[in-house]
Amino acid sequence: MSRAVVALGANLGDRGSTLRAAAAAIVALPGVRPVASSREVESVAVTLDGPDTTKPRYRNAVVVVDTDLEPQELLDALHGIEDTHGRTREVRWGDRTLDLDLVAYDDLSLDTVTLTVPHPRAGERAFVLAPWHDADPDAVLPGVGPVADLLERVGDDTERVDEPRLFDEPTRASRPETSDS
Repeated sequence: MSRAVVALGANLGDRGSTLRAAAAAIVALPGVRPVASSREVESVAVTLDGPDTTKPRYRNAVVVVDTDLEPQELLDALHGIEDTHGRTREVRWGDRTLDLDLVAYDDLSLDTVTLTVPHPRAGERAFVLAPWHDADPDAVLPGVGPVADLLERVGDDTERVDEPRLFDEPTRASRPETSDS
């Protein structure tokens, strides 16, 4: 099993219901088991030109899962969930009903035509880092550093939403330390 981190975002429609339905769909995928989830946060929309307060605000969250799926298989399944929720890809960084990003997959570093992990901008985005830190306070962005340190560096400009976590955590998110005894 591999550990994967998925960021969820939506700024159109019933954002909270969409995030909860997407989280449920992710953990219902064959070969995927829930580990941890964040509470939702709100953030200003980010476009190619930067933050845009005239756009609808985003709801964001993170789920941590264990999976038997390979990274590209997981990404393809995430795209299927996006499609089910009416996601279109007409405008890069445009408004969306649902955005699912594979942020990290174990300590893997991968850069293909369709997938880059860790996500190349995850360490710069409070709307990814804040919910990830909420889901897993000991998380590390592979090749970059502890999520808590990255969040401190970029500053947390997100607003907490008064909703429960996306799903109940069956286990602690960070893998336990192992000893060579």
